[in-house]
Amino acid sequence: MSTAEKIAEAARDILVREGSEAVSMRRVADAVGVTAMAIYKHYPNRQALLQGVADATFRELAAGWGTRVPEGAWESRVFGLLHDFLDFALGSPHLYTFLMTDRREQARHFPDDFKGGGSPAFERIVAIVEEGMAAGILRADVPLEAALALTSSTQGLVQLYLGGRIGLDEPAFRDLCERNVRRILDGLHA
Repeated sequence: MSTAEKIAEAARDILVREGSEAVSMRRVADAVGVTAMAIYKHYPNRQALLQGVADATFRELAAGWGTRVPEGAWESRVFGLLHDFLDFALGSPHLYTFLMTDRREQARHFPDDFKGGGSPAFERIVAIVEEGMAAGILRADVPLEAALALTSSTQGLVQLYLGGRIGLDEPAFRDLCERNVRRILDGLHA
């Protein structure tokens, strides 16, 4: 593993445990066993380091997204994607918040950065929506916008849950998310 990769991994470990605010060049340097100044040879500033962590994490998520139910009925694969997402969001809440809700200079913006595969993880949702439309399961619509409709409600529920505003245990919360996605799919069905 290169020094740059060790630095990014240490930054991600701190972020996962404590949140992005806890990531400092000094803390990362201490974790890696280098001087804080040595990090600047690989990352010009804290923002670049955090962006490197974000980019690597999105690539990792995209590679693993959809592996729960890689084949089978369309609806089963949709719910497999939902539960893959919930595994990530609930399993790494600080990392989820950093990627999905924290303000970042180079964060992707809807719709332009999401067209044509600009967001590898979201592209899986767009692809399954397009597949549903092509098969006549979903009515014809703008796939990118239909994918946003399908996902944004769950993201909002996750934010409420992580913020302590939903008083359910995790299994009951997952069930709530699944019921909510079913309601949205009912509205999108052909």
